[in-house]
Amino acid sequence: MKVIVFGATGMIGQGVLRECLLDPEVTEVAIVVRKSTGQQDPKLREIVHENFLDFTGVPLEADACFWCLGISSNGMTEADYTRITHDYTIAAAKVMAKPTMTFVFISGAGAEGKAMWARVKKQTEVDLAPLPFKAVYSFRPSVIQPLHGIRSRTKLYNAFYVVLYPVVLAMKLIAPKSVTTTERVGHAMLNIAKRGFDKKILTNADINVAARS
Repeated sequence: MKVIVFGATGMIGQGVLRECLLDPEVTEVAIVVRKSTGQQDPKLREIVHENFLDFTGVPLEADACFWCLGISSNGMTEADYTRITHDYTIAAAKVMAKPTMTFVFISGAGAEGKAMWARVKKQTEVDLAPLPFKAVYSFRPSVIQPLHGIRSRTKLYNAFYVVLYPVVLAMKLIAPKSVTTTERVGHAMLNIAKRGFDKKILTNADINVAARS
């Protein structure tokens, strides 16, 4: 199986990339980046591409695409956030869309809400759904515990995880379905790409189920 990962340098993307490289059924992992990461692996292929609004002619052939590219909406205008969250996603998806590819989009818990980021995420889900993929899935995670030394590029998120780490551990004991991990997100994406899933929109609880299937 060949996969493409967008956002491979972010916290979720790092976790997904790790699991893809470790999976014996995955023969190639292409990551689309603006600058070379310098990462080396026999399975890894870097595609360095600057214009994320135009993917014409970019070799994006694979069995699955895992869209982990994202950014915090803090301090952003709606136009800028929409360009990165929605427009980049749809531009790439339209080029890749074919009935042999599964597309998994990282959305967010609360995407049904009225906040600016939620409306943009929801619209992206809506615009992805009719594209002619084999299947389109949207992950709406809430609390994600980073594992294996993975850290977010957003300092605020790193501070959040340090301060609330005891809370996350307590939540895993009291309400384990409400917490997932970067490892489980990666496993869930891979399992869904291989075997599908009975829901198109997945919460943390669903992600944890899909990770074990």
